[in-house]
Amino acid sequence: MNGAQLGALLDTACERLASTGDELRELDAEVGDGDLGITVTKGAAAVRTRLATLDADVLPNDVVLAAADAFGTANPSTFASLVSSGVKAGAKATELTDMSTAEVVAFGRAVAETIARRGKSAVGDKTILDALVPSLDAAEFSADGGALEAATAAAAAGIEETAAVAAKKGRAAWAGDRGIGVPDAGATAYLRFLEALR
Repeated sequence: MNGAQLGALLDTACERLASTGDELRELDAEVGDGDLGITVTKGAAAVRTRLATLDADVLPNDVVLAAADAFGTANPSTFASLVSSGVKAGAKATELTDMSTAEVVAFGRAVAETIARRGKSAVGDKTILDALVPSLDAAEFSADGGALEAATAAAAAGIEETAAVAAKKGRAAWAGDRGIGVPDAGATAYLRFLEALR
């Protein structure tokens, strides 16, 4: 996949992701301030606008960096900052070229490591990592051509598993036991992105 193809894929995915804004806002409002829907909607729109300005011969890595920058500056939220910094770190660590499964998984691992470090969080804390890390594990060990399907299923399973516990990080942690049974909104946003890519 070249840069132009990746840009077109991300444009379509972001268009679809933006339609989940109300769902994410309502989910986030159950344990937080409800701003995640706005963050994702504005971020997705900003990414699409930035992608439209890129040259036809743009490299995949530059597409990803441009998208990360646009998402991070569209709305001043913790989620946007963590995702943007994670994606930028992933692109710098892997220098995406052919977008193979192995390359994308390596990229994703760098994203997860950065989010974990900056957010001082880990798998099990009921954050985006509970969907992201299992999705990477599943993609890495899936058959050729089935990585996205496997990643999506694993992300959904990770969200379902941690819905039964109280959040340990972020604004959702303030809700304490009130958050038990509520899926993490950030992890759900990542799942909706994977579904949009499909």
